[in-house]
Amino acid sequence: MSNPVGTDIGTEMTSATTTQSTTQTTFAELGVPAPLVQALTADGLSHAFPIQVETLPDTLAGRDVLGRGKTGSGKTLAFAIPLVARLADHKRRPNRPTGLVLAPTRELATQITATLAPLAAAYNLKVTTIFGGVSQSRQETALRSGIDIVVACPGRLEDLMRQRLITLDGVEITVIDEADHMADLGFLPGVTRILAATPSGGQRLLFSATLDNGVDKLVNRFLRNEVSHSVDSQNSPVAAMTHHVFHVDSAEAKRKLVQTLASGTGRRILFLRTKHQARKLARQLTEAGIPSVDLHGNLSQPARDRNLAAFTAGTARVLVATDIAARGVHVDDVELVVHCDPPAEHKAYLHRSGRTARAGRDGDVVTVVLPEQRRDTQVLLRKAGIKAAPQQVRADSAPVLELVGEIAPYQAPVAAPPAQPRSTAPRRSGGKGGQRRRVSSGSAGAPQARPVRQTQRRRSSRAAGSSAV
Repeated sequence: MSNPVGTDIGTEMTSATTTQSTTQTTFAELGVPAPLVQALTADGLSHAFPIQVETLPDTLAGRDVLGRGKTGSGKTLAFAIPLVARLADHKRRPNRPTGLVLAPTRELATQITATLAPLAAAYNLKVTTIFGGVSQSRQETALRSGIDIVVACPGRLEDLMRQRLITLDGVEITVIDEADHMADLGFLPGVTRILAATPSGGQRLLFSATLDNGVDKLVNRFLRNEVSHSVDSQNSPVAAMTHHVFHVDSAEAKRKLVQTLASGTGRRILFLRTKHQARKLARQLTEAGIPSVDLHGNLSQPARDRNLAAFTAGTARVLVATDIAARGVHVDDVELVVHCDPPAEHKAYLHRSGRTARAGRDGDVVTVVLPEQRRDTQVLLRKAGIKAAPQQVRADSAPVLELVGEIAPYQAPVAAPPAQPRSTAPRRSGGKGGQRRRVSSGSAGAPQARPVRQTQRRRSSRAAGSSAV
C-alpha cells in the first residue's frame, strides 16, 4: 500500500477534533478492565481524552493502530492502557519481555515508565527502562530477573540485543512513540531492525505527530490492516495556548526581559539553542534568586534525572533547556514557555511550545526576537500557523508584567558545601597526568566548580563580545 508522505494511513479514519479537554466518556465505558479503571481513578483520572476515546476500542481489541496527535493530547495513556491490559495473564520469562515501547529520548522513556508503573502494578507486571548514559549492569540484572514490559531507546536496546542479553521473539505488543522525532534524530534504521526482531504477528501501535522523514515507510512495512485515528492536524497549535512575539532592541534588553519572564511564581521553560547558553542562564537566574536548573546533552543521566525531578517537584521553578527537552519533558502546570532563541524550524517551535497548555490547561508562549531575527522568525511563525502581532517591549513593559503576574520572592542560592581538607594519602590517577575532572551537575543552588579550560573559554567568549543571554 503506497501513501503520500504526511497523509493518514489505514483502513479507517476517525473525525478530527481540536479540543484538548477530557470528554464525557469514562474509561469503563471504553472497555478498560476494572483493575485499570481503579488504578486510573486512584490517580484522579476518570474520563478519557479524545485520542483515548478514539483508539482504545481498537487497541484493546488487538488491532494495529496508527495514532496521530500533538504533544499533550494523552497519547501515553492511550497506549499504556492496552499494553498492560493485553499482557495481564502472560507468564514472565528471563530476558524475554512480552511488551516493548520504543521512545526517542531518555526523558520520555522515564516518563512513559512512570505512567505505566501504577497500571502495571494492578496486574503485578514488571516494567523497566533501557537507555544509554547509565550503567548497563543494572539493566542486565533486571532483565535476568524477568521483565514483562521494556521501555527503551533504540541505541542501548540494540547493544543488548547484539550481546544476546535480551530476546524480542516473545514480544506480543510493540509501541513506537514519537516516531517522527525518532526520524528527526536518525533512529529509524535502528527502529526498523528492532521491529524486524519482533514476531510479525504481534500487535503494533505507532504514535506520531507527522508521517514524514520515512515514518510512512515504517507504517507500511510493519503495521497490518491498521486503523488510523487523528486528533488535531499534524502541525496545528494547541487551542488553549496563547502566543506572544516580543521584539527587543539589543542583547542587553533581551537579557533583562528573559530574567523578568523567569521571575513569576509558576513553572516555566526557557529554550535556548546551545548547551553552553542553557547552563550559563540557569546559573545566572539561580544567582539572581530564581531557582533554575538546566537540561541539555552534556549532562549525565543522573544529573538530568535530578534536575528534572527538581523542576517537577517545584524546588526549581525554571527549566532552561535546549531542544532535547522539546519532546521528552512531560510536566503538567507549565504556565509559560519562552523561546529565548527562536528555533531553527517551525516543527521545533510547535514541539517546544507543546510543553505548556497540556492536559486541557491554558498556557502562554513567548518568542523573544532581536532585530536581526525578525525576518526569519516571521517566516517561522507563518509556517507554524501562528498568528501573533509583534510587540516592541522592554522588561518593564505592561504586556510583559501582565504576562508574568505575581513575582516570586527572592530565594537565596544554596551555599556550596565547605571544602574538605585534602587527604595526605596517595591519590588514584584520574586520567592522563593524574588529573581529576569535575563535572557540573546543573542543579539549582550552589554555583558549580568549573574546569580551568572551560573558564578560559568563557573569558575568551566575553572578550570577543558574546551576546548570549
